[in-house]
Amino acid sequence: MHFGAHVSIEGGVWNAPANAAKIGCEVLQMFTRSPQGGHTPVIDAEVAKKFQAAMKKNKISAAYIHAPYFINLASPIDRTRGFSIHIIREELERGSILGCRAVMFHLGSAREVGEEKGVEMVKEGLEKIMKDYKGSCQLLIEISAGAGAIMGDTFEDINDALQVKGGEKIGVCFDTQHAFASGYDLRDKKTVEETFKKFDKIIGLKKLVLIHTNDSLTDLGSHKDRHAHLGEGKIGLAGFEAIVKNKKLKDVDLILETPWEDGQGGVKKDLNLLKKFRG
Repeated sequence: MHFGAHVSIEGGVWNAPANAAKIGCEVLQMFTRSPQGGHTPVIDAEVAKKFQAAMKKNKISAAYIHAPYFINLASPIDRTRGFSIHIIREELERGSILGCRAVMFHLGSAREVGEEKGVEMVKEGLEKIMKDYKGSCQLLIEISAGAGAIMGDTFEDINDALQVKGGEKIGVCFDTQHAFASGYDLRDKKTVEETFKKFDKIIGLKKLVLIHTNDSLTDLGSHKDRHAHLGEGKIGLAGFEAIVKNKKLKDVDLILETPWEDGQGGVKKDLNLLKKFRG
C-alpha cells in the first residue's frame, strides 16, 4: 500500500513527480489536460521520457490520471456523449505512453434521460471505449456520491456497468467520501470490514485498484460530494486507520483528494497520518 495525492502538472506533466515528492507522496494522481476543457498538451515519446525520468528521480512508484470533469456517458446530446467516449479513450492511450497505471472517471448523470436509459448509454459508451484497446493503462470506474442523478453510486450499479464486452479489463476506484455519502459506513473497523466485504461480494476485491482517501463534510447517505481533511469530517480517523490496516486492501494504493485551499500543509498532514497508521 502506497500513499499519494492529486498534484499539479503546471509547466508540463514531467513536473508532477517533483510536486508529489515535495509533500511526501509515494504515488501520485494528476490531470494530463485541463479538467474543464481547452488546450490539450501533447503526450509523445519525448514527454514520456522526461516524465519517467522524473518519476525515478523523485521515487514515485506509480501515477494515476483523473479524467476531465465534463465526461458524461449518459448525456442526451450525441456530441457530448461521443466526445466523452473519445476523451476517455484518448486519456487511456496517453496514460499508456506515459506509463501510468490507470485512468479513473465518473460515469455521468442520467438526470435528463432517466436511470434505465442512462444505464444503456453508459454500457454502450464503455464498450466503445474498450473496443480494440491494447494499452497498458487501465480504465477505472469511480464510485460517485449520487448527487444530481450522477450514476455509479452503488456497488450494484458499478457491477452492472462492468458487465460489458471488455469489462473484464475495467477496474474500480473507491472514493471514501463518495461511498460514505452514498450510504456505505466507514467510521470504524467493523463498518470498514462490512463495507469492503459487501464490495467483495458484489463487485470483487480483485477489481479494486485505487482508493481516493477523503473525509466527508456531509453525513452518511447525504448524497453530497464534499471532501474534508482526514479526521476533520464525519468519517473520522478510526475509519481511515482501519482501511490502512485492513490486510485485504494491502496492495491497493491510496490517493488523497483533500482540500488544497489551505496550502500544502493540510495534505502533508493527511499523508503523515496515513504513514503513521501503516507503521
